[in-house]
Formats: sequence, structure tokens, C-alpha cells
Amino acid sequence: MHTNRISLARKILLGLGAALALAFLSGCETVVLTNLTPASLPENPSQIYTVTLRVTPKVSTIVPGSIKPHIVIDGKNYEMAKSSLADGLYEFDYQLPAGREEIAYYFLVNYEATNNGVNLPREAYTEITRARIVHRYVLSLEVNRGPVGARVSVLGRGFTPQDVLYFDNTPTRTVYESPNALSLFVPALEPSRNYRVMLGSSAGNSPVGSFRIDPSNLSVSPGSLTLRTGERQPVTFTVPNAAPPGGLLLDVTTDVPESVIMPEIIIPQGQNSITVTVEGGKPGTGSLFLKGYGSGEVNVPVSVTAK
Repeated sequence: MHTNRISLARKILLGLGAALALAFLSGCETVVLTNLTPASLPENPSQIYTVTLRVTPKVSTIVPGSIKPHIVIDGKNYEMAKSSLADGLYEFDYQLPAGREEIAYYFLVNYEATNNGVNLPREAYTEITRARIVHRYVLSLEVNRGPVGARVSVLGRGFTPQDVLYFDNTPTRTVYESPNALSLFVPALEPSRNYRVMLGSSAGNSPVGSFRIDPSNLSVSPGSLTLRTGERQPVTFTVPNAAPPGGLLLDVTTDVPESVIMPEIIIPQGQNSITVTVEGGKPGTGSLFLKGYGSGEVNVPVSVTAK
């Protein structure tokens, strides 16, 4: 009988120990930890990055004021501060050491919960999370719609002269302004529909946004050209509305490039027409083409004869 009482007491103690251990380790069942930090953090000159955690109690037995969130980075434990944005939010500003491209961290939250009038220490923690520092990113398109030929700015960081902006899979004429700005001319594609804008480079592709090409009309005067080699003639291109900021590029192509000599055509900002001089080159017969206008394409017949 003596042996049986010891065995029974041992079982009771082991049971209580298991129950206490289970209660201690069940923090994830009484609080929810939500990491609000993006997986990619845009680089900034200060190299200081804010990590944000939301702690949501799930039971009423948590002792008020006992929640103490911490963040563990590089093996060091830091206490997090309450955020002014909302209750239950906590923040920590981490200055990334020089040469680092990534932050690896996890959250550890200590708190107390009441059990039969006794406050018991608890903790909850997350898995290790990694955040990458992005040196190159796109903030936004200046506008999200416009006609063929409109010049549109793209703002961001880390741009290079080799970058090219695409409408779906069609490359645009891209202008490098600075590491923080690019410009594109809306390509001569089918109007009245939306296109995906992508930034492409050796570093990979980055989504920029969506752009809608609006229809526009264009008139050319004269409607056809008959020239001799070396002869010059003024040609006027007119659109119904004033050119937007940055001007309006008229992307003129021809099937007789050796017969037609003409400059690049950009209608200046605020104007709706421009006159350029076209010169006859080698004898030939063909056309000038401008896509994306009217019913889809403007065609100007060209004939160049020898002197």
C-alpha cells in the first residue's frame, strides 16, 4: 500500500507538471502575433527600417498591461515600443549595418495570464522572418491614361540608362531622366484598352501599373507628297487637343526610308500642330504611316522622282 501511494502521488505530480508546461507553452493559443512588416523594404539613406507587430489577445484572462513584445535580431533581444497608430501595434526601428542586404528576425512576446486567481508567466513567439532591402523600385506612373505619343513620367529609385519600359510585351521609347525618374512615350498600339506597364532590365522585370491608351485623331496636310530628289516641302501634323506636358511624339514610319528625309516630330506642350520640312531622297514610291490614330493608322502616300 505504501508503494501504491508513492506511485499515485508521482502520477499526480507528473500530471500537474505536464498541465503547467502545457499552459506555459500555449501562448500562441491566447494571443495572435501578426507581422505587418513587408518582405521587401525600399532602401533609404538613413538605413533605418521599421518593423511592426500586432498583438491580439484571444482570451480575457490576460493580465492588462502585462504584454511585453520583443524582437530578436542577430541574436540580440530588443524591446518594442507601442505605436501611436493603433492599440495593439508595436514598432522597432532597426539600423542595418553597412553591407547588409537582408534582415532576419523573430518576435518574442512575454505576458501574464490569470489562472484560478494566480498570474502565470506566458510567452508566444514567431518563426524566423527575413526582409530584403530593395535598392530598385517603382513608386508610380505620373498618369494612367493618355493618347499615343504622350510623354509619361515614372517615379522610383535605382533606375539606370539601360532600363526599358514595356506596354505588355512592346518596348516603349524610354528616356532616362535620373536614378529616380524615367519617361516613356506611349507606343502606337491599339487604343481604347488597358496595357500592363513593366520595367525591364538586367535586374529583372518589375510591375509599374496599368495604362489606358485613349483614341485620338490626326490630320496631315498635304495628304500626299510628290517630290523630286533634293526637293523640300513643308508638312503640317495636327491633333484635336493641345499636346500634354512633355510634348506629343508622332512616331512616323515609312516603307521607303531612303526616299524620305525628315526630322523627329514632337508637337510641343500646349500646342496642337507642328510643321516640319520633308526632303526627297532616292527615287521611290511608298507611304508615311502613323499608327494608333483614327481608325487605326494614318497613311500618307509619298512619291519621289529623280531630278
